Amino acid sequence: MNIRITAAAFCAAAFLSLTACTGTDTSSADKPKATHTASKAPAKPAKLTAKQAAAKLADATGVTDLGNPQDNTGFCADDKSNKGCKQLITTDTVSIYEFATPAVSEHWAKTMKPSGDWRQVGRFGLAFTARDQKLTSDERRAELVTALKKATANEA
Repeated sequence: MNIRITAAAFCAAAFLSLTACTGTDTSSADKPKATHTASKAPAKPAKLTAKQAAAKLADATGVTDLGNPQDNTGFCADDKSNKGCKQLITTDTVSIYEFATPAVSEHWAKTMKPSGDWRQVGRFGLAFTARDQKLTSDERRAELVTALKKATANEA
């Protein structure tokens, strides 16, 4: 029984020594007070890229992809006459040009219209000027424009 009391006293002493005061006052006056800051407005979603647009358009039209997607950004971004072109994804169905602003996209859609069917959707230009793209039906073209408008609706 003496051993139990000694062991209990030893454990109590060990506990007290581990929790002993370190010489600093830990009263609530010195503790940092929790402050509530108003939460910031949710961050705007990242803007859609031409590559992401191609994937969304494929999904919206019920296909895996728009047919042989190729990143041809070098053809538009490196060309000094194509100022504002950020990305170009070319597929068998449509070429998706991503421009810096809607104004630049509108300019290019108007400028390129004589070379074939160009449609402007916000910062994007949809071109149906390549051989296979010319086979894309008017209904599918309209469907792609509508799907891209929906995909970019939150960018405004």
